[in-house]
Amino acid sequence: MSALTVSQDPDQNWDDLVRFWEEMEWPEGSKVEIIEGIITVSPAPASRHNVIAARIQRRLYSAIPEDWEIFQTMAIAVPSRLGMFIPDLLVAPVQECAEADSHIPAALAELVVEVTSKSNARHDRVSKPAAYAAAGIPLYLLVDRWAPGGPTVTLYGESKGDVYRVLSAVKFGDPIKLPDPFDVTIDTSEFPVD
Repeated sequence: MSALTVSQDPDQNWDDLVRFWEEMEWPEGSKVEIIEGIITVSPAPASRHNVIAARIQRRLYSAIPEDWEIFQTMAIAVPSRLGMFIPDLLVAPVQECAEADSHIPAALAELVVEVTSKSNARHDRVSKPAAYAAAGIPLYLLVDRWAPGGPTVTLYGESKGDVYRVLSAVKFGDPIKLPDPFDVTIDTSEFPVD
């Protein structure tokens, strides 16, 4: 199943777009994001997708400070890129997130993780990293199950404007190390392959 885009007034301002996103009744279990000013509704991720996210999350718990948390459904806003994203995993200080209603500013995130699906791979490879970099999120981990050369995991960081530098890239099966403040290695050989 692929993603669905929802038409809205192209002249709609950010606040109106967010209000529409918050107030509309969306299909149960779907992932609803605003990507480059367009509301995108994606089906719930497949089980392999969720297994990958869960394995990364388990590994991250051993590395994060007590006052941080790992969120799976927290929305982050990047108004400058007309984006409201729901990463597969988001690491952020728990205090700021606990006070949020429907979303937090993306700049509060320490790490975002996206696991591609066939329907959203382009967004995870292009639109989201540009927005995450522009928001100043220090690290972006992309688990690209559908990469043209085979499944890969890429760690991005050191953003300048809306561009990240590739810090590390591996094929499924090879370990990838996240730098401080995480200082943890993720074993990608545990990831299911489609």
